[in-house]
Amino acid sequence: MNGVKSVSPVRVQYLKRMILDEGMDKKHVEANVCVTLEMVKDALDQLRGAVMIVYPMGLPPYDPIRMEFENKEDLSGSQAALSVITESEAQLWWAAKELRRTKKLSDYVGKNEKTKIIVKIQRRGQGAPAREPIISSEEQKQLMLFYHRRQEELKKLEENDDDSCLNSPWADNTALKRHFHGVKDIKWRPR
Repeated sequence: MNGVKSVSPVRVQYLKRMILDEGMDKKHVEANVCVTLEMVKDALDQLRGAVMIVYPMGLPPYDPIRMEFENKEDLSGSQAALSVITESEAQLWWAAKELRRTKKLSDYVGKNEKTKIIVKIQRRGQGAPAREPIISSEEQKQLMLFYHRRQEELKKLEENDDDSCLNSPWADNTALKRHFHGVKDIKWRPR
C-alpha cells in the first residue's frame, strides 16, 4: 500500500462504532423514521470525519472509500458492475407479479397502511425472479439429518425384534395373580 500504514485495531473499532452508532441502523426502522436525503448526507459526512481521524494523512486516490466519498467510483470491469441496474432497466416484482409504474401500490396490496411487502428488482425482460426456498439450506440440512437419524433408529428397532425378554419373570402378565394366590413356584410336570 503506497503511503497508507496499517490501521490499529483501536481505529478499526472506532470506525465500526461510527458506522453502527451514527449511521442509518435498526433504530430508525423500529422508530418508523423515514430516511431522508439530508440524513444520508449527514451520515456520510460523519463517516468522512471518522475516516479523516483514522487516516490523518488521507487515503490514496485509488482507494474505493475515497472514490465513493468523491462520487468517482468506477465499477466497470468489476463484479459489482453486474449488480447495478439503472432506473430505466429496472422492474419491480412482488408475489410473482410485475409492479407497473402506471399503477399505484395499493392496487396490488390493498389500502392497509401497515402492510409490509418485500419487492425484488430485476432487469427489464428477465422475467420474474426465482422464488426463495421455503426453508433455508441450513434448515434443510438439519431436517435431513434428523430424518436420517430417525431412519437409522427405526432400522435398529427392527433388527432388535428379539422376543427372548418375554420369557423373563418380570414380563409374565399372570405373576401378580399367582403371587396373591400363593402358587408361585408350583411345577405340574413330573421330575
